[in-house]
Amino acid sequence: MDYKDKERIIEMAWEDRTPFEAIELQFGLSESLVIKLMRTELKRRSFNLWRSRVNSGVSQKHAKKRNIEITRFKCSRQKTISSNKISKR
Repeated sequence: MDYKDKERIIEMAWEDRTPFEAIELQFGLSESLVIKLMRTELKRRSFNLWRSRVNSGVSQKHAKKRNIEITRFKCSRQKTISSNKISKR
């Protein structure tokens, strides 16, 4: 995995509305692998903040917890990312 992919995965993991399923679809990383990546790439305090946010009621990181009215998982800026595989479909 190259640097750009890691950075994009971390960005997607921080976004509240991007579910783990979207990361798996785009990059092939399961939730547990994303957690491992975040643990190794982030500072301990940042990782702990991220985990507490993911496990709180604010985050919609799991598709099953999402409101059924939300039908997309890309952020508004995603169109401008040239190396994004989903935006090119």
